[in-house]
Amino acid sequence: MPSAPPSPSPSAPTVTPLEPAVERASATPAPEASRPRTETALLSIPSIGLKELKVVPYEGTTDDWPGTRIQNRGVGASPYGENGGVGPGEVGNYLVTAHRLSAGGPLRDLPSLDEGASVFVRAGGKVYEYEITETRTTSFRSERSLAEQRAAVPGRPGERPTQAMITISTCATPEDNAAGNFWRDDRGNPEHRIDKVGVLREAVPEQAAG
Repeated sequence: MPSAPPSPSPSAPTVTPLEPAVERASATPAPEASRPRTETALLSIPSIGLKELKVVPYEGTTDDWPGTRIQNRGVGASPYGENGGVGPGEVGNYLVTAHRLSAGGPLRDLPSLDEGASVFVRAGGKVYEYEITETRTTSFRSERSLAEQRAAVPGRPGERPTQAMITISTCATPEDNAAGNFWRDDRGNPEHRIDKVGVLREAVPEQAAG
């Protein structure tokens, strides 16, 4: 009978350290940087004098009411989700829209952006350099045209993307007015948008970009 008490002592030290170890592992989730589409970015286009335009992400689609309200603050809007695009550097179509004439007109000179020009997006500790490869025109009065603008591969709805791309879009109000086209939607947008499409060429850490 006296020999029974010592038996519990060996098991006690082995259980206690395991509990906090498991908790620490589960309390280390994937970093937020792994979800670039929800991060605010800074857009720079040196050839047209645009420097670090704030680009605010939101769930939606190009030039909807939430996106228009963001643009009205004088910044860029970037929709993501089912009818939107991806984030900076992600495979697919990174969509950025901003005003050309109102709210300070941050994209007033976008139409003059030439093919081969560099566009820089700073987000999540990296700087992404895109090269402009194409200019497109989108019509708000054509579902097909809107689908082409918002497609994962710009201009090709339904095609699976294999590279990271960008579409920077602003209004074609002066051009529409000059052509006698004064149509406007319920948010005041003219029929046409001018879209500059680019392809990702390089991504470097923010510190290396300077």
